[in-house]
Amino acid sequence: QVHLVESGGGSVQAGGSLRLSCAASFDTYSRCMGWFRQAPGKEREGVAAIYIGGGRSYYADSVKDRFTISQDNAKNTLYLQISSLQAEDTAMYYCAAAGAWVCYSGSWSNVGNFASWGQGTQVTVSS
Repeated sequence: QVHLVESGGGSVQAGGSLRLSCAASFDTYSRCMGWFRQAPGKEREGVAAIYIGGGRSYYADSVKDRFTISQDNAKNTLYLQISSLQAEDTAMYYCAAAGAWVCYSGSWSNVGNFASWGQGTQVTVSS
């Protein structure tokens, strides 16, 4: 059974940093792993993805200067380092898994391409 469990969210002041974690119950090697977020009243959007094993990472233009996605293959854990947090970063953050083609095809930001999802971790930024 496939499980993804996010952690690391919380309430922080603007300008602060957080590191989100996503622990997978399966071998993530050769998968496309992504981070998405959904703010109240908005659609879920992709913020970053990484091809596990190849190391190539992808970012939404709106976050590429502040978000860093990384992996720990030995732990099957995905991370998202967020710096210079802004009020508009307030959202539920989800990790998701897909086949490798999702990363390489350039369609990593498409929610529908990811079959497995975690329950999410809430990030709230106060100004």
